[in-house]
Amino acid sequence: MAKEYVKVRADFLPDGGIRPLMFKKEDGEKVVIDRVLDVRPAPALKAGGQGMRYVCRAESRLFYLFLDRERWFLEEE
Repeated sequence: MAKEYVKVRADFLPDGGIRPLMFKKEDGEKVVIDRVLDVRPAPALKAGGQGMRYVCRAESRLFYLFLDRERWFLEEE
């Protein structure tokens, strides 16, 4: 499975944290994130690589958003 790089809109918090608010998939679909459930450094098991993993719930589905240096990529559960 290739990495699906996505465009992300996020809030940058005063404590240095980042909270993703929405992302736009390669096919143009916009997904608004309802809730960030977990944030931690982790490997991307399907797409390969690793970064800061954001477990997000949106539209009753779970998504794994990874921030790998300056780029965001997506793994769907």
